Amino acid sequence: MREASFIKKNKKKWLLFENVLDKKEQISPDKLSDLYIEITDDLSYAKTFYPSSNTALYLNSLASKAHQKIYKTKKESKNRILTFFKTEFPLTFVAYHKQLLIAFLTFVVFAVIGAYSASTDGDFIRLILGDDYVNKTLVNIEKGDPMAVYKNISQGNMFIIITLNNIKVAMTAFVYGMLFSVGTLFVMMQNGIMLGSFLYFFYDKGLLWESSRTIWIHGTIEISVIIVAGCAGLVVGKGLLFPETYTRLTSFKKSFKAGLKIMVSTIPFFIIAGFLEGFVTRYTEMPDWLALCIIISSLTLIIYYYVIYPIKLTKQTKLHHGE
Repeated sequence: MREASFIKKNKKKWLLFENVLDKKEQISPDKLSDLYIEITDDLSYAKTFYPSSNTALYLNSLASKAHQKIYKTKKESKNRILTFFKTEFPLTFVAYHKQLLIAFLTFVVFAVIGAYSASTDGDFIRLILGDDYVNKTLVNIEKGDPMAVYKNISQGNMFIIITLNNIKVAMTAFVYGMLFSVGTLFVMMQNGIMLGSFLYFFYDKGLLWESSRTIWIHGTIEISVIIVAGCAGLVVGKGLLFPETYTRLTSFKKSFKAGLKIMVSTIPFFIIAGFLEGFVTRYTEMPDWLALCIIISSLTLIIYYYVIYPIKLTKQTKLHHGE
């Protein structure tokens, strides 16, 4: 290939890489890594066919600059965590909205199945929720405080127990993705059926609104991020099922890393959900407008961060690149 053609073919890519290094533009870490590999390949090609050219010198300086930024010893940026949540994660997560939708639909379908099963079989609720929970709740209903279960444990202890339990459920949904996604779908099924049975139980007692306004204070975020964890598990499963041009092991490593990033993104939300359940949900006498405000705010936060913001940020990034 003539040098002029080589430059014309790759110039846009080189300029993008240079702008990213100079912090004039932003791209996802995965794309940056791919670009770095391509730049070093181009450098090898230029050294072979145009060894004394300005092109080879330019690419060599570009690769050296990148190498220094990537490998030189330095303290991690104070803004590293903020950067992850603000740009790095959203830019990568937009590619996994399909898996998020599958996890969501699976959960909803089995929630409906759980509610229907509870309505047709009187013993189904006890099978799913357990005799102990059902009996205690029936006693609380008779006492006129159906949501008293949220008041039985001290606030701090409940916060810790609930947060750890929710993270355990989420990690199970994620790790079970290694069973070619089937394990993750099973966890979504379990939790969907449990929620559907729970809601029907209170509906049958004429307490659907009172129970809903209480449990969704914390449940909006809690259930949502469990579904996000299901998405992470499906990402891992997809890497195993469809390795594309990679070896199955390489594809698994890439998908597991992507899934792990998704899991990291859920940690603050699980803490928020645990805080709400431990410190706020117990105030069942709070006015409806306040409960609805918390629920709607929580739902808006989840939808914006995991759906709207990644799409918006990706479009902005593409515009900056002129794509």
